[in-house]
Order: sequence, then C-alpha cells, then structure tokens
Amino acid sequence: MLGFNNIVAFVPITDGAKAKEFYEGKLGLRFVQEDGFAVVFESNGIRLRAVKMKEVKPSHFTILGWEVKPIEKAVTSLRERGVHFETFAFFKQDELGIWTAPSGDKVAWFKDPDGNVLSVSEHV
Repeated sequence: MLGFNNIVAFVPITDGAKAKEFYEGKLGLRFVQEDGFAVVFESNGIRLRAVKMKEVKPSHFTILGWEVKPIEKAVTSLRERGVHFETFAFFKQDELGIWTAPSGDKVAWFKDPDGNVLSVSEHV
C-alpha cells in the first residue's frame, strides 16, 4: 500500500538558480541534485522536486508546508534569513505574521520566488 512508502513533494519553479538560493539558502533544505527537469532537495527524509516550468501560475492557497515547533522560533529564524511573511486582511495575525486558529493551531505563510504560497505551522 502507498501509506508505507515515502512521499515525494513537487513545487513548480521557473528559475533553478533562484529556487536553489531560496530552498537551500533561506529555508535550509539539503540540496540533492539538479537535472534537466528539476532541482531536488531533501527535507527531513522527504524528497522535494522543484520542477522547472516555462511559466508558473501560483495558487491562492498553500501548496507546501512544514510542521515546526515552536512556530515563533521558526518564523523569527526564517525572517533573519530574509524570508518575508504574508499578512492577510481577513485573518488576525500577530506581529510575526502568525495566525492562531480557534483550535489553537498556528500558521504563518510566505512565498517562494515564483509566488507559490508556503507555510509553517504548529499543531496542538
């Protein structure tokens, strides 16, 4: 069954060099390789293929996220590395850009160089 195999995540990109700078340099993912189709990273045992496309039309929702703990420390560290966190008029977010859901879960959103919405979250 598929539930017992590793997941491979995919994210569309237009520029391999910018993707490498962002995913490895700012997010701290381990660079694995670059081939003619993708820039490949590893995140805690999960393979991430940043797939090269001629054009990327970013979604308005999160396409990739990481569970972190504590979220405040992760957001602060990413900000120090130059990651910009998004703020939305329809959510009440704290000064770091973290939204707390009614359940107590916390989420903060940011974008990669192609405008893909990514997130970090902490779940109760």
